[in-house]
Amino acid sequence: VYPFFFAIWISFTDRQIGQQGEFIGLANYRYLFNLVSFQATVRNTIVLVASVQALKLVFGLGIAMLLNQAIRGRQAWRGLILIPWAMPAFVAFITWKLLFAPQGGAFNMILLNLGWVDTHVDFLSTKALAMPSVIVASFWRGFPFWVIAFLAALQNVSQELYEAAAIDGAAAWQRFRHITMPSIRHVVLVVVLLSTIWTTNSFEAVWLMTQGGPSNATMTFPVLAYFGLQNLRIGEAAAVSVSMLPIFALLAFVIAKMLQED
Repeated sequence: VYPFFFAIWISFTDRQIGQQGEFIGLANYRYLFNLVSFQATVRNTIVLVASVQALKLVFGLGIAMLLNQAIRGRQAWRGLILIPWAMPAFVAFITWKLLFAPQGGAFNMILLNLGWVDTHVDFLSTKALAMPSVIVASFWRGFPFWVIAFLAALQNVSQELYEAAAIDGAAAWQRFRHITMPSIRHVVLVVVLLSTIWTTNSFEAVWLMTQGGPSNATMTFPVLAYFGLQNLRIGEAAAVSVSMLPIFALLAFVIAKMLQED
């Protein structure tokens, strides 16, 4: 509790490293809201989080449903799917940075060999391509958690419901809509909440791949706060972090209300 409220207090001061600072009210927040990089941060964070969560939901649920079927090597596939999640974040995102590299990167080699491009593409230094690259890497790193969570929920759904629905003539989509989703609804909501918080607070993906560039194209809240710390302005860095709290509080409230619904 103390670190939480202490961070909020610091955001209302002009504290710097080595100095206690004085209370300045909302000055840090007014400065941030007028900052071009902060405005870009808000847009980028929304795009990053929404895109990554949508991809994780679609692919996570799809793969979980596939692994819930009686397929050959099912146990081995369930173990292999955890590799991206188990890999240290530093190693994972450095690997993706190398894959996107303009010289010697695997993706450039593939595009050049297929004749789809005439010259090397600098994915991480091109404003239009940097954010999609970070989205792909972040999705790959985090989707196994969704798969495992959904798979555990699917295994608790009674097969008798599916058999009864099939006898009644329900199609696959109808069984998914009226049996699968209602049965795992609470798990989906909790996973969405946790993953949204993790993705919003993720530092490694952006910092290791683009450091917020080019031209703030991938700047997010954790990276912007880190730049504040690098400049020794603890008050501004705290204000960046605290500005996310209302969003998280609203998201937690909405999902909590949805979890209470039958």
